[in-house]
Amino acid sequence: MPKVSQAHLDARRQQIVDAARARFAEVGFARTSMPDIVRASGLSTGAIYRYFKSKDEIVTAICEQSGQAFPAELSAEAVRDFLQHIRTLAREEGHARLVAQIYAEAAVSPSLAALVDRQLGELRAAVVALLPDRSPADAYRIAEAFVALCQGYSQQLAVREDVDPAPFVAALVALTES
Repeated sequence: MPKVSQAHLDARRQQIVDAARARFAEVGFARTSMPDIVRASGLSTGAIYRYFKSKDEIVTAICEQSGQAFPAELSAEAVRDFLQHIRTLAREEGHARLVAQIYAEAAVSPSLAALVDRQLGELRAAVVALLPDRSPADAYRIAEAFVALCQGYSQQLAVREDVDPAPFVAALVALTES
């Protein structure tokens, strides 16, 4: 049997994740079956199960890949660009709908909840790192509120893509400047 390169294996795995991500964003986790993912990916059932034992594993893989282009500073322009990036993802890839579903699934899946919690912790730590002049407790409180506002913006984009980012930018900047 010929050996398949790691790059080929990685590409097939990504093909499955991309197909599932698109399907989940379009119709949701509950309305997507493994046969739907097989059809969307263009691969065989056996190929899908070679990489993933279940739909839950695919959801976890999607969640692990989800990352945001977090701002390198907390200026109004950087925060506005960050929220615009979130809005672009929501429009182009259904990302906000996907994140809303991941959060709902995390509410009933301890392993997914742990992954989401770790990612939120990383976001809070990134905000704290951008607030070196604040006390650790103050920086952490700001980071908690910052992440919560970003989540709220994303959740609203899940149901309405034309949410005005201006009030969120103003609130996020006010948090960091107070």
